[in-house]
Amino acid sequence: MSIAVERPTDVRLDQVHHAIGAYFAERTHSATRYGPEFTELWRIATDTVLGGKFVRPRLVLAIHSALTEDDGLAPQTVVNASAAVELLHYAFVLHDDVIDGDLLRRGRPNLIGTVANSTPASGDVALHWATTSGILMGDLMLSGVYQLIAELDAPAAVRSRLTRVLGEAIDETVAGEHADVGLSHGAVAPDLGTILAMSANKTATYTFCLPLAFGAILADADPATVRALTKAGRHLGFAFQLQDDVLSVFGDPARHGKDAASDLREGKVTAIIAHARGTRQWRQIEPFLGRRDLTPAEVARVCALLEACGARAAAERLIDEAMEAFRVAIADPAVPERAREDLGALAASLRGRTA
Repeated sequence: MSIAVERPTDVRLDQVHHAIGAYFAERTHSATRYGPEFTELWRIATDTVLGGKFVRPRLVLAIHSALTEDDGLAPQTVVNASAAVELLHYAFVLHDDVIDGDLLRRGRPNLIGTVANSTPASGDVALHWATTSGILMGDLMLSGVYQLIAELDAPAAVRSRLTRVLGEAIDETVAGEHADVGLSHGAVAPDLGTILAMSANKTATYTFCLPLAFGAILADADPATVRALTKAGRHLGFAFQLQDDVLSVFGDPARHGKDAASDLREGKVTAIIAHARGTRQWRQIEPFLGRRDLTPAEVARVCALLEACGARAAAERLIDEAMEAFRVAIADPAVPERAREDLGALAASLRGRTA
């Protein structure tokens, strides 16, 4: 995903990149006291985290810049808070890869895949070692997020607001991921309301609501502005997640970097599947869901059936509705004009994306 928001400049994003690099360099150096294997784990984590698109730091910087009308170098407090948001993303990515059994991210080995490929062990032993490494590094990332926020050079009241928003975002994201897995395994009833709430909670909150709230709080915005931005972010994040669901089934894996039809193989219950359940094609679709051994021909057949039953069209209608709700939300008078323009540009860049 690319973000077509002019502000912040690349220089400000470079500040965040440098801060994260410094954080990982310090932690990698500290890890040497615990042995070469732990040091190597931090080195691998450094290589994988710094390859991301920094979507969430971009949002923190953009909204802070929009609310303060300051396009110069970002204050170090904002830089460090942006770095913390990226560490949170990395923690969720690591745990998500464990949950989904993924060894690739963005088309190349993720931390788990890299550890599995580099260990002298093989088979299940190598995979267990690698998966354990992913879980533990995810735990370390979560710890790092709170450490960075606690050490911000900001008034105690600001740190308290950020910590409260962070805790709420983690709760909602974990609840969304928990429901996602529960829906896939039949432990949670697959009603549409539950599925849509899951879609919003697992991505919208920490990808859009949290960065927008962080940027606004650091800009000393009033509570009404923070609420309005958070509401807009939730609608935009919901549309983003629905679009991701469409890409994961119908998209080109060479563009979005995920395994082709990964959601079908994992049996994920998305809005696409929720619609399909109520159609006459469902009996033909259901036997293929959750099968890791799906062949390309079977994937193509399921995709064709999902198209024919209107599931893709239904998901795209929900995306359009969420985008319209977003446009209404950013029209709130509490959202300053410059912030409205930047968020509108972001929304335009997301609609129709292929990765």
